This record gives sequence, C-alpha cells and structure tokens, in this order.
Amino acid sequence: MSTATPSLSRFAQGLRTETAFDVLAVARRLKAQGKDVIELQIGDSPFNSTAGALRAGVEAIQQGATHYCPSPGLPSFRQSVARFLGRELGIQLTPEEVVAAPGAKVFEQFFCEAFLDPGDAVLVFTPHFPTYLPNIERRGATIVFSALRQENEFRPNLDEVRAFVRNHPRARGIFLNSPHNPTGGVATREDLENLGTILEGTEVALLSDEPYMHMVWRGAHASPLQVPSLRQRTMAVYTFSKSYSMSGWRLGYAVAPPVVADSISRMINTSLSCTPPIVQLAGQAALDGDHSERDGQMAQFRRKVELLVGALRKHPEIEVLDPAGTFYVFPKVEKICRRLGIRSHGLAMYLLEHADDSKGVACLGGECFGEAGQGFLRFSCAEPDERLLEAVAFLTEAAKRSDRVDAYLAKNPRYRLVP
Repeated sequence: MSTATPSLSRFAQGLRTETAFDVLAVARRLKAQGKDVIELQIGDSPFNSTAGALRAGVEAIQQGATHYCPSPGLPSFRQSVARFLGRELGIQLTPEEVVAAPGAKVFEQFFCEAFLDPGDAVLVFTPHFPTYLPNIERRGATIVFSALRQENEFRPNLDEVRAFVRNHPRARGIFLNSPHNPTGGVATREDLENLGTILEGTEVALLSDEPYMHMVWRGAHASPLQVPSLRQRTMAVYTFSKSYSMSGWRLGYAVAPPVVADSISRMINTSLSCTPPIVQLAGQAALDGDHSERDGQMAQFRRKVELLVGALRKHPEIEVLDPAGTFYVFPKVEKICRRLGIRSHGLAMYLLEHADDSKGVACLGGECFGEAGQGFLRFSCAEPDERLLEAVAFLTEAAKRSDRVDAYLAKNPRYRLVP
C-alpha cells in the first residue's frame, strides 16, 4: 500500500512571514516565564479603540448587523470613506472608488492579482514591509529593489524608478509605502509629482500603502491620489489600525478607479465573501466622529518618537534620524554590530533573549525588512515613556557585554556578522 502524501508547493514551503509576529511570540513566552520584557517589536497601538468605534460596534451587534453584506462594503461605509478621505486629501471621491476589506494587508495580494502576470516586473523600495514579496511571488512576477538610504531621509530614489521603467520592458508595478515602515521616511508632494512624470505613457500601476497617513510629523501627508498624473494608475490603501487603534478589528479600505475597484470587489466575493458589517459600522463611526480623539493619540505618538530619538542620539555609536512620519524609530547601529561581530537582527534577539537573565528588550533587526536594513534596528514607540528610556539604557549596557554576545553567537551562529 502506498504511503505517499501530498507535498506542499514550492511557494508554500518558502513562504516568508512578518517577523514582528515571530518576535512577539518569543517575547510573550519569555514574559510568561517571568522575564521583564519591554515590547518595542510590533507596530500596534497602545491605546484603546476610539470611543465612537467602540459604541457603534456594540450597537451593531445588538441590532443584528451580523449577516452577509455586499462584497465591496456597506453603501454607508463606502460613502463615509469617500466623504472623509476626500476632505482629508482635498480631492473628489465617489463611493464607487472605495472597497472595504478585513485590514489593509490583503490589498497587496489583490493589487498583484489585478495587475501582474507571470514575468512582469515590480519595483519595491527597500527596506520593505515583509509581506510585499510573497504577494508578488504568488503571481510569478520579478522583483526589482530600490534601496532607501538614510542620507536621503529614506525618500524614494526617482533615478532608480526612471531606470526601472526604461530597462524593464515588462515593468508593471511599483509598491510605495509613505509614511514608510520601517524607516519613517516620507515621500514629498514633489517626489510624487516627479514620479507621475516618470510614469506617464507607461503601463505601470502603483500600490500606495498609506496606513500611517495621520502620522506625518513634518508638513502634510501627500498621496498619489492628489496627483492627477498618478490618480488613474493608483490603488491607495488605508487601515483603521493605526489612526483609530483598531488593529484587532481588521478593517481597511482601498481607493482605486471604479473599474479596478469593481475587479477587487469580485476578488473579495470569490475569497472572503465580504467584510463583517459590524466592523464596517464601527469604522464608519470612527471616520464620522472620532477626529479629536485620533489627533490626541497622534500627538502622544509624536512625543514618544521625539523622546526615543533624543535618548538614542546620546549613544556615541548610534546614528538616528528624527523620522518624518510613523511611530517607528530606525537607528543605525552598524558600529555596534561591527564591534560585536553580530548582525543587526542578532543584536535584536540578543537584547531579548540573552543580554540579561531577568530583563529584555524586544525589537527588530533591519534585515527583517530586507538586506538593505542590515545594520539598523526598528523600535516601535508603543510603550510608556519611561519604558522607552529604560530600553535605550538597557541597549547601552547590553552592548558592553561582549562576553554575553560571544556566548549568544556560539549558540546562534546564524547571527554572526561575516566581514
């Protein structure tokens, strides 16, 4: 009798995930064992969901909004999004351009399904959000990287975009994330207008990933939707996770030309059926009435970012920019890594697992976002202020314990920095 069983596909076997959740699991396990862990690894808000969203969600359950709804979203939700985002960006939007989904991440896959065929080329700015790549790979497309550099404030290199369009006859997509996770860089309105000029006359579609639109610390948020030459080639993606502290609700939406929005709606129909109406009604209430609470939370994030940057700048081996947006700080720790002979994610895991027996700091090495991130750490600012300062003090002392680093590398040689 045959004992053969189905094997996983090559894609499934090689699927890469978001490392923040892996580190979260380690941090929670260590905390359960009694270790004091300062959690700066995952991009989640420390605040409760905004009040209007909470009330509306409870009311929706009590009133029986617990059944199927249209695949593109509730008409009232789509109308609220069009009104809200139109006002925020100073543009005209219609409900037909709006599609709801369980979070924003799923739109990465839908964008790729909408625009990419096997062999097409996609430009990804890197360091990059980890789930971009598997969604591109699902379609058999080719990934072209463009490095974001600290000396350019992590803004997109438009010369490399120009070369991408010129050198790849099957250039079909660009993934743009601004404000940017993990670096905190922000593409300016001028950057976007120049991008529009470069893409004129091409078949390149643009995914504009904008979950941090309310976390722009210098100037105003700029979206490709505001640039006429980009509007018809852009799918802009938003989430309630950051602005309204609704990460666990899993609610996002995309804005795209009606023909694209209709195509995405059919993808939702054939994969998810619909986004839970109770979640949409909670989000609708947030958009309609929770602006002041949102802005208060954003101001607290800004203060936390400033506090963490100020503390890190006191370390002689660390180079750090004040991020133009997001609640992440992305310090360059290359000098520490070279001195200790450890990769930056190895340094992150050492801080969590081995620097001290009773205490640890959870953060991410920059290479969790691609090799361009090697030599950096990513800290989220979601802990209380005193814990942020405590984390920097812990890093300072832990980086002096070369004997502990050597012992950690002996057990974890994959983190050893090879010259």
